Amino acid sequence: MTKDMFDLTGKVALISGASRGIGAAIATAFAGRGAHVIVSSRRIDGCNDVVDAIKTAGGSAESIACHTGRPEDIEAAFSRIRERHGTLDILVNNAATNPYYGPILDTEPAAFDKTVEVNLRGYFFMSVAAAKLMREHGGGSIINTASVNAIQPGNLQGIYSITKAAVVNMTKAFAQECGEFDIRCNALLPGLTETKLAQGLIDNDASHREFKSKTPLGRHAQPAEMVGAALLLASDAGSYITGESIVVDGGLTIASRL
Repeated sequence: MTKDMFDLTGKVALISGASRGIGAAIATAFAGRGAHVIVSSRRIDGCNDVVDAIKTAGGSAESIACHTGRPEDIEAAFSRIRERHGTLDILVNNAATNPYYGPILDTEPAAFDKTVEVNLRGYFFMSVAAAKLMREHGGGSIINTASVNAIQPGNLQGIYSITKAAVVNMTKAFAQECGEFDIRCNALLPGLTETKLAQGLIDNDASHREFKSKTPLGRHAQPAEMVGAALLLASDAGSYITGESIVVDGGLTIASRL
């Protein structure tokens, strides 16, 4: 019988920013493939809703409240994971913020700091904690949710785009240094996806029409459409992929401009 290369049975997976949107879709899919999923976000209520849905469908899951911009939250989350499970096989860094939308010259220091705190520093120290635990137990997979804005800055999304570009290079740095421990690190670059973070762009008729006119598939994505690439990177099907960025954008980036 041919082995299912996408099977995650017996794996422990932590997904940040998983109370809704792309994170919730990935958590649900990983549980459906047999992983025990740790659903994490700043607020526990939304995480509990995702966990309840996973359990109702026959999956295994738990929730952890963790603000990835706070080192003490990361330390507490990984202490709990070590105590309960002893290991971690998969980390999906998906928590993100975009508190400022406007001209780059008007970026306030508070918005700059908040964006870097969550989108970059949070990813970095979550990855450090996960990789140390993975190193003890023979390896694992880290997946960083970046954005097509890492390739070409989004209009009026300067600091957000800068942090997402940094995430791509951070991914390569972790892949390069952690490969000897059989730890893979890759990035997922979604295009415009129907999430709370992107809802303003979708609701703006003019910008949405422009986006659709430049996208070969002519529409924005749903969170579930990010699942296939994430599953590839998390599973044995992607066992020789590391340091890469997988773009899932309906063809947007083959256009000359975003």
